[in-house]
Amino acid sequence: MRIIEKLPSWVIRLKWPIIITGSTLLLSILGYLFIIFGGRFVFDEKQLILPATTTIVTEDQEKVGLLYEENRMPVTIEQIPEHVEQAFLAIEDRRFYDHAGVSFPSVARALYRDVISMQKAEGGSTITQQLAKNLFLTNEKTWMRKTKEVMAAIYLERNFSKKRILELYLNEIYFAHGIFGVGAASDFYFGKNVEALTVQEGALLAALSKAPNTYSPFHNPEKAKERRDLVLEQMNRYGMLETDEMLEYQGKTLGVQQREEVNQPWIDDYLAMVIKEAEEKYQLTLPELKRGGYKIVVNMNKKAQQIAYEQFQQDTHFYGSSNEVEGAFVLMNQESGKLEAVLGGRKYQLGDLHRAVIPRQPGSVMKPLAVYGPAMMLEDYQPYTFLADEQHSYDGYTAANADGQYDGTVTMYDAIRESKNAPAVWLLDQIGIGYSKSYLEKMDISLPDKGLSIALGGLENGLTPIQLVQSYRPFIHNGQWIKAHTIDRIENREGEQLDGGDLDEQEVFSPEVAWNMVRMLESVVTDGTGSEGEYAKALAGKTGSTQHPLAEGQVKDAWFVGVNPDYVTALWMGFDKSDASRYLTKGSAAPTILTKNILSELDKQQALTANFQVPKNITDLAEPIRHLPKIIDLEARYRFGGLSLVKGELTWTAARDERIIYEIYEDGEKIDEVEGKGSFTIDQVSIFSNHTYHVVPYDPLTDQRGEPSNQEEI
Repeated sequence: MRIIEKLPSWVIRLKWPIIITGSTLLLSILGYLFIIFGGRFVFDEKQLILPATTTIVTEDQEKVGLLYEENRMPVTIEQIPEHVEQAFLAIEDRRFYDHAGVSFPSVARALYRDVISMQKAEGGSTITQQLAKNLFLTNEKTWMRKTKEVMAAIYLERNFSKKRILELYLNEIYFAHGIFGVGAASDFYFGKNVEALTVQEGALLAALSKAPNTYSPFHNPEKAKERRDLVLEQMNRYGMLETDEMLEYQGKTLGVQQREEVNQPWIDDYLAMVIKEAEEKYQLTLPELKRGGYKIVVNMNKKAQQIAYEQFQQDTHFYGSSNEVEGAFVLMNQESGKLEAVLGGRKYQLGDLHRAVIPRQPGSVMKPLAVYGPAMMLEDYQPYTFLADEQHSYDGYTAANADGQYDGTVTMYDAIRESKNAPAVWLLDQIGIGYSKSYLEKMDISLPDKGLSIALGGLENGLTPIQLVQSYRPFIHNGQWIKAHTIDRIENREGEQLDGGDLDEQEVFSPEVAWNMVRMLESVVTDGTGSEGEYAKALAGKTGSTQHPLAEGQVKDAWFVGVNPDYVTALWMGFDKSDASRYLTKGSAAPTILTKNILSELDKQQALTANFQVPKNITDLAEPIRHLPKIIDLEARYRFGGLSLVKGELTWTAARDERIIYEIYEDGEKIDEVEGKGSFTIDQVSIFSNHTYHVVPYDPLTDQRGEPSNQEEI
């Protein structure tokens, strides 16, 4: 109190003004420093990596799909022509290269107008401010947001070059119709790369920056042209264009390409497999694909994919108790393992149940994989080995032939051709379930099943169409298994190829076993259970069907798995949900016919191989000898002449099949044999004694003998 009394009166009077002024000055300084240096708190480096579109292309670079959250194709500032840069600068921020990120006269003008209007009315933003707002902030109109925008803009200017800022801006801005950045906009509006943009095209893109939906040339072509011409006028005003050039460009049409909506519903099935494979093989999630800007080169054969889809739309191919019959189809290049066509359903859309990867009971298509292929790797069982064909119970499990007919014995060749059940189960019991499963595991099939029902495809979990094309591939490719794949390669946005692992082949069967199986499966198609339908060129395969558990005598699943010199195919038909009211009214003939139709149509577009070629160093499997003749006309007589004065001659009617061997017996003892002909000469015959002769036909393929002929005496 004593101190205050000693102060001059004028000081006391100015105390509060001094305090207020000092505080204001201090706060201003602190505020200025905060604005200058506080941008780091608004800045988020992750936002500089703009979401980019992942492009899916075929091996010949034809675009088949896009994945994105924002449809953007980033380009570098070096790719963007100078006249395109100038167009944006002329209409958005002509002093861009002169200011430090914020145009304070513009900010002051905007502030004045905001105060007059008593609301946040005008932005007054530079390109750097617009970039800062779009990257780090929202579109709300508040003083705090504007302050953060200025702070972030200043930070960008202090830490990045003008070229880098302009590059980010031109890649970030929206161009209507879901298009972001000049790269994607160039392709969308003009069908060209950004490097090829003309002056008037660049001016149109710059015109869109203020209000893209308003100035879209597809929505409002008149307004778009007016705004484009204004951009050109601004370019002329700031010395970027001569007047005669401006007038010339203003006289041009907008030149945008008419966007036609291309409906390709047949692609979704394949793209779903690409997305799935990218996640499993390359560890790329769908969100990452949508923002990562990858280039995925896929193995799709567009012709085959579309043909398969169109065939699947024909109701006449599908037979069921209702119109809900579904299907799945896979076409794999047998040489490389590339999946060239995949259908996940008749009218599949992304997100639907993809039936190409849903396991189903494979039925008899399992027999070559689990039984006959492994068995032929043992010397005891070959194509013409006889197998038991009898109804037999194995610890309570009984396998019955579908037609209820049993031959006692049957060759493996015919057991496969006729798809007999009893021989398959008998043979699996002979070779052992563990032995069989060891071969399945080589084909990436791991089964929890432990019973003989494996032979008939009665599996706990089933197999997918993709697993089946992989597993049938060894038969047409020298016994070698390979994993099927839709993706050829993936490149990141820098053009670097990602590591997707190796595609090593696994040896499953010997080349000879594989080829013998092809020949037997070929007989299935020519005159066996797969003979339905028409296809003029090489084809081998196996049919399969499963009994419906709730509808007696009806079919639940129907299959055909085929191989030819070019492809491996798998086609499934059935219902997504099985109950007593949902069943197929036609069995494996339906997928067999549909497969042949698809291949026939594909053959019209690309010539498929007409015939199977026997691999090098492999002896071809002979056709079966269908019938041993019953010889009832054996004749025996003397023949005179030659060094031996008296000879004996046997004659009979030989069968047309010249591979049949005729064994010659004298007095019950075999003395010789001839192949394919109906005569035999006995060099020395005594005229003083009698001998009795007969002939027995012999099948060298099956080691089976026919009935002895009638007996004749000399």
